[in-house]
Amino acid sequence: MTTSRPYLVRAIHEWILDNGMTPHLLVDIEGEGVDVPAQQGQNGKIVLNISPTAVEGLNLGNDAISFRARFGGIATEVYVPLESVLAIYAKENGRGMVFSEDGDEPEPDNKGKQGKRPSLKIVK
Repeated sequence: MTTSRPYLVRAIHEWILDNGMTPHLLVDIEGEGVDVPAQQGQNGKIVLNISPTAVEGLNLGNDAISFRARFGGIATEVYVPLESVLAIYAKENGRGMVFSEDGDEPEPDNKGKQGKRPSLKIVK
């Protein structure tokens, strides 16, 4: 199956907007193909406001997120491959979703559950 990350990013983005809050992305600026104003970042990361009032032409695609925004008054084209998106969250309360930095989807914890059948107990 394909990665669920683009679908989750779109869903969380819509959820944040539906609740009247401001969606922000946390991006790894050192990722391959990332085109953001690196001078605006700190410690290899940048926070991007992707609310409708902050960006133009927002495209939440299956491979990347792209839009136009102003940084220090300069119009800039931004391109972020989905693998470099570390989190999407609401600025106001921090609620959202964090993704792993290595780009892999988190694996469900199935330890000790394989082959084990559920059991029921009678409680009086």
